[in-house]
Amino acid sequence: MQAKSNDLKQLGAQLKPYTRPITWRSLLQITNTYIPFFTLFYLSVQASHAHWAFTIPLNVLAGLFLVRIFIIQHDAGHGSFFPKRMWNTCVGFISSILTMVPYAAWQYTHALHHSTSSNLDKRGVGDVYTMTVDEYVNATRWQRLRYRVFRNPLAMYLIGPFLVFMLGYRIPMGTARQKPPLFRSVMYTNVGIALYLVAIVALFGWNALWTVYLPIQYVASAVGLFLFYVQHQFEDTYWERDPRWEFLRAGLEGASYLRLPRVLQWLTGNIGFHHVHHLAPRIPNYLLEKAYREIPILQMAPTLSLRDAVKVAFADLHLYDEERRHLVGFRDVAPLLKQTNGPQLPTHSVNGAASQ
Repeated sequence: MQAKSNDLKQLGAQLKPYTRPITWRSLLQITNTYIPFFTLFYLSVQASHAHWAFTIPLNVLAGLFLVRIFIIQHDAGHGSFFPKRMWNTCVGFISSILTMVPYAAWQYTHALHHSTSSNLDKRGVGDVYTMTVDEYVNATRWQRLRYRVFRNPLAMYLIGPFLVFMLGYRIPMGTARQKPPLFRSVMYTNVGIALYLVAIVALFGWNALWTVYLPIQYVASAVGLFLFYVQHQFEDTYWERDPRWEFLRAGLEGASYLRLPRVLQWLTGNIGFHHVHHLAPRIPNYLLEKAYREIPILQMAPTLSLRDAVKVAFADLHLYDEERRHLVGFRDVAPLLKQTNGPQLPTHSVNGAASQ
């Protein structure tokens, strides 16, 4: 459902009162997140002495608390967690050692994601890359194969956590190689992680790395990828090209409201109100629901239940059809591929008709 243009114009002013962080609530969130996380870590280490299987529920729960730690880092990166930049930077960097996501480097690319989300002419930075139907049909077989592997759910959720969080973020790539502050961010984070691992081994032994640390990181990374993917990759998500792309429509129609059970909503730091966050990144996570409840237009956003989100995560919705204006699947474009033995087709939609 599309919002009226007048409502969109007024939305910025309506959201502004929610953008002021509340220091005591931020401190409370640090307390009720960090303490349970390290407590669960310790209990899991102790459980591993009896049998590694006893660590599984503790590691899963600790992984969800690590997602909550990432939300703290995420808000700090937006300057929305504390009123002072230095406080945000300190908390964000400390959190990054636990999440394995370099604070300043991620902060930079994530800001680009917010400014270009749903823009077909500015894909590829801080997003899950999405090809259009025409791009896919006109790609080489090797390019199509690479894209299909990249978008495969098994590759994304089973291999992705290792490739993205544990390996990819350890190496300065792209902009991080070109900008010294971002390069240093990656290196400082790596040093911090190394010291953290040394402390774990010194306190609990090498076994704690394999039975506790790595499983917790894996759970948090997989959940993070899942949440980010489903909140932008639903069937009727908004995509547009310049100059027709609109920031407010990208936030309200290109990001979803993921309606989670209360416990999961709390553990994931209200990230389900993703459309509200995209419309006003300076709103602290603990005020996102309040804004959603009090501003009626926000309730018009695409809404997903947890069951819907699981379906989206594994659905064949990997290509954007610019004519029909929604995501379609590889099976939908299979007939188009049979019509050619090479690239450079005319523009198509998945109904099989070439544009004249």
